Amino acid sequence: MSQEEIKAKLDQLRAKLRYHARKYYVEDAPEISDFEYDRMYAELLRLEAEYPEFDDPESPSKRVGGKPLDQFEKVTHPVQMNSLSDVFSFEELNEFLERVGQIVEHPAYSVEPKIDGLSVSLRYENGVFVQGATRGDGFVGEDVTQNLRTVFSIPMKLSEPLSLTVRGEVYMPRQVFEKLNLARERDGLSLFANPRNAAAGSLRQLDPRITAERRLDIFVFNFQEGSLYADGHEPKTHTETLDRLSALGFKVLEERITAAGYDEIIKQIQRLGEKREKLAYDIDGVVIKIDDLATRRRLGEGTNTPRWAVAYKFPPEQKQTKLIDIVVAVGRTGVLTPTAVLQPVRLAGTVVSRATLHNAELIRERDIRIGDIVTVQKAGDIIPEVVRSHPELRSNGTEAFKMPERCPSCGEPVFYDEDEGAATRCTNVRCPAQLSRGIEHFASKDAMNIDGLGPQLVEALLKNQLIEDAADLYRLRAEEIAGMERMGEKSAANLVWAIEKSKGAGLERLIYALGIRNVGEVAAAALAQHFGTLDACMGATVEELCSISDFGQITADCVVNFFTHPQNRSLCRRLTEAGLLTVPVNQPKSDVLAGLTFVLTGTLPTLSRDEASEKIRAAGGKVAGSVSSKTSYVVAGEAAGSKLTKARQLGIPVIDEAALLAML
Repeated sequence: MSQEEIKAKLDQLRAKLRYHARKYYVEDAPEISDFEYDRMYAELLRLEAEYPEFDDPESPSKRVGGKPLDQFEKVTHPVQMNSLSDVFSFEELNEFLERVGQIVEHPAYSVEPKIDGLSVSLRYENGVFVQGATRGDGFVGEDVTQNLRTVFSIPMKLSEPLSLTVRGEVYMPRQVFEKLNLARERDGLSLFANPRNAAAGSLRQLDPRITAERRLDIFVFNFQEGSLYADGHEPKTHTETLDRLSALGFKVLEERITAAGYDEIIKQIQRLGEKREKLAYDIDGVVIKIDDLATRRRLGEGTNTPRWAVAYKFPPEQKQTKLIDIVVAVGRTGVLTPTAVLQPVRLAGTVVSRATLHNAELIRERDIRIGDIVTVQKAGDIIPEVVRSHPELRSNGTEAFKMPERCPSCGEPVFYDEDEGAATRCTNVRCPAQLSRGIEHFASKDAMNIDGLGPQLVEALLKNQLIEDAADLYRLRAEEIAGMERMGEKSAANLVWAIEKSKGAGLERLIYALGIRNVGEVAAAALAQHFGTLDACMGATVEELCSISDFGQITADCVVNFFTHPQNRSLCRRLTEAGLLTVPVNQPKSDVLAGLTFVLTGTLPTLSRDEASEKIRAAGGKVAGSVSSKTSYVVAGEAAGSKLTKARQLGIPVIDEAALLAML
């Protein structure tokens, strides 16, 4: 073939692949088989490799490439990406409609599904996709252009050479999510809680090839700025903008209507609620927004939310299923926790087969029995729990559940601990289950962060009698580990290196890693800062501990009891002898935030929660895990949850990352 014929062949292949990708990913109306598409794609890759002089930056082959990044760059949004005010009842929705009705007569509303995903902006110049960014705090996000190029429903080139910015919601289709979790389970990896978490984690991968494997999708739901028409025509309604965006090549929401008032809006909400399970994607509510763009401008924007729109949030999804069994596991503190084994049921984005039952008291109060039909939901859309049983559907002859009198792990007697929230506890401090869970906790990310030391490896080390407690980890030799099943020399060397590296984690993480009852990350950091050394912590009295802000009698008693036990004192001594750092690494460098307590929620645009927490503590501030009347500020990022809701209820000031950095 001549050079002209080769270029023509490449152009033809690229055009065909773009066309069929749109038919498949945007219009859901494929015209060829996957085999035919893959064959064309392979031919394109072969020709591009053979003739690099005809490279095209907008080629379909560019969607799955790109070099891994060291970090995401910041992007300032030209138009603020506000979040929406939430309403949780039809009464609250009606109040919003009445407020609008006092200003505007007979407004029309666009009623759309609220996709449960991650909000992004897409910027085009002369019809070519040039940049994509996460929402971040609404003002500043992260540049995820390379990763968004892997989303096949995002057009790399529009049908017309227009310059504009649009906003969309990236999500993971349910079918893709289920396949991903099956693969992770097969590989022994932790499972994603729901499709939204999976989408968020996939979009923020520094290696775009990983994002490409996750097969994300997007709905574009708003025109932000620029020109929708070459002749300068200005659209009058939101509905017109979406129709125009669809014509330009974007995938827009189809499950939307224009409604005239309350009755039509409620009817659409109910219709979407009933259809929710049948959709290929997760929705967590319905968005109601003024359709007329001039009216939107008249109503204006609030501080963080527009006055012309709200999001009606669906109540937690509940399903009925059969409780097949109740199994009891032993945690790292010896607490026996009953778990319901359920007939699998799809709930809030995942298939649920187990749910927490908390303790024996809850089982008695709700009269939950093996064989019952029960109602389950996800607490915070994440943790499955049994809400109630249905005795009216119960078979004859069932018996009330009783907690075992002996530990299912070691066989030693258990006791009922009224002081610990009606917990049943194993009395054996050498219980294998407690040892295993305790070492897993010690090695976890928020504790000593020993990469590669997961539950299966901990079990194997205990089984092979290479360790008996956490201090033994620091005596391990690579050759010992390499001799174990499924372990090689490289894996063993990596683990020993990770263990050695953990020695410098600092007193804050070490105290948390010890697994003292009622001492979480916040309390551990407070102990480290107050006493300064592990020896001082070990010698603290209840009175001294109670003098620490937010330390109560129960937590103080737990700390003293832990360090009084000879076995725990021996563990601390051996950890010190192994060379672990037993002084804080996060000493305050200033007192600019002294006396202030912060709670972090949601995904911040540029900082991880650990990074934000370290900055706050370095400036003399405190970081708490929950919102209370003592909270000074809540720092909210994207997809902030119940903590943000509680902050608003209590009147706690809510700030974004930019405001926090300004305070620092």
